[in-house]
Amino acid sequence: MFRAQRDAQSRQDLVEDQSMRQLSRRAALALGAAGAALGFVGSGRPASAAAKEAADQIAQFTGGKAAEKGKVSIELPEIAENGNTVPLSVTVEAPMANDNYVSDILVVADGNPNPGVATFHFSPMSGKAAASTRIRLAATQNIIAVAKTSKGEFFTNQKLVKVTIGGCGG
Repeated sequence: MFRAQRDAQSRQDLVEDQSMRQLSRRAALALGAAGAALGFVGSGRPASAAAKEAADQIAQFTGGKAAEKGKVSIELPEIAENGNTVPLSVTVEAPMANDNYVSDILVVADGNPNPGVATFHFSPMSGKAAASTRIRLAATQNIIAVAKTSKGEFFTNQKLVKVTIGGCGG
């Protein structure tokens, strides 16, 4: 009798064990969605880390040289209702001659998880140092543009954009 009870218990354990291993499609999708949601919650970095990374990218772009304020014009909306698609235009008032022209423009967002937004390259044949695009912004933050000339000069400007709905997972 003792052996029969033990066998019955073993069969019951085996059935429970098998049911624990089986996962319905619905449960698998729910677990996957929960895992993805945890990944989007945030990077866990403070905003100051993104600002420091933005400053590091600018320092790398300029080679450590200080950028002079001016000559760079940034067109952005003051308030972006949706951070997923914010229109941006950058223009540099500088000559585009063969011996002196704007060669690059770096755009960074100091509050994004990845601050590097865009880099534009120009030549004298461009005629004008101007570019337009759409960018994603996680939250209210400064957009900083730095222009580099062929003579090694750097010019900068920045603009604050208030974002009501974040576009980088926020």
